Amino acid sequence: MNALKTWLVAAAALLAAAVSGASAQPAPAASLAAARTLYASAEYGGALEMLNGLLSENVAAQDRQAIDLYRALCLVAVGNSTEASRIIEGMITNDPLYRPAADDVPPRLRSAFTDARRRLLPAIVQQGYVASKAAFDVKDYAAAAKGFAQVLAALNDPDLEGVSSQPPLSDLKMLATGFHDLTVKATAPPPSPPPPAAPAPAPVPVPVPVPVAGRTPRIYGPADGNVVTPIAIQQGVPAYPGRLLQSGVVMVEVIIDDAGAVESASMVGPPNPAYDRLVLGAAKSWQYQPATLNGKPVKYRKRIQISLLPPPR
Repeated sequence: MNALKTWLVAAAALLAAAVSGASAQPAPAASLAAARTLYASAEYGGALEMLNGLLSENVAAQDRQAIDLYRALCLVAVGNSTEASRIIEGMITNDPLYRPAADDVPPRLRSAFTDARRRLLPAIVQQGYVASKAAFDVKDYAAAAKGFAQVLAALNDPDLEGVSSQPPLSDLKMLATGFHDLTVKATAPPPSPPPPAAPAPAPVPVPVPVPVAGRTPRIYGPADGNVVTPIAIQQGVPAYPGRLLQSGVVMVEVIIDDAGAVESASMVGPPNPAYDRLVLGAAKSWQYQPATLNGKPVKYRKRIQISLLPPPR
């Protein structure tokens, strides 16, 4: 009898443990996807509790917006519109350009977002302008450009269509546009330096005639543009003898050798025997830096014009 009683107690304990194990289901792991599943199953309290727990973790800004959106959905579903409105305002403050997809929220919540944006965006835009202008003043042009772009995007938002075209937002839009253009220019990379100029082609050397025994060296002249002309070192002109009644010009032609000395001289033009002898005699002592061709001295034919002027009366 005692053995039967002991067996019955053990069997009852085993049956109770089996029933308990079969009825106990593990709680789903906390995640945004799990919270969405609970929301879709109308388990708003469980979904809200899970979403609140997720906020205590280190989540990215984009995930934070998604979590807050479902928190607002759950709160609206349980009739807590005040707390839902507070969450919506926080979402718009964190990201003024955030707008939930129309398919993700019911019409009631879409209207709540629209009303909150119309109420909050004017002040957010003004605060953004002030912060961007402060960055511009300290020459932080990258931050200023980003801030002014966000200000202009918010001013072009459909929810501000009725007020952005009127003061003070219309004035703010004009200022933000001007400063945004300035910051974009300030942050633009400098123009690329021009490509280096192609090197000038090396001059083609002109062959210098080599004197051949028995052949007279060539005499160059003004027609030879590739020859550097001689430079006068000493070229004194004698005074005209006697009294000069009227002005005139005489021309003397000299052959300057490759050492810079006058090899020969002759008069060009009408003769003037008295003065021609003086000029030809002086020309023998004239000295020049010789003409050169490719850096080598050469003979050169040069004409010198002498102006004769009567003394002032």
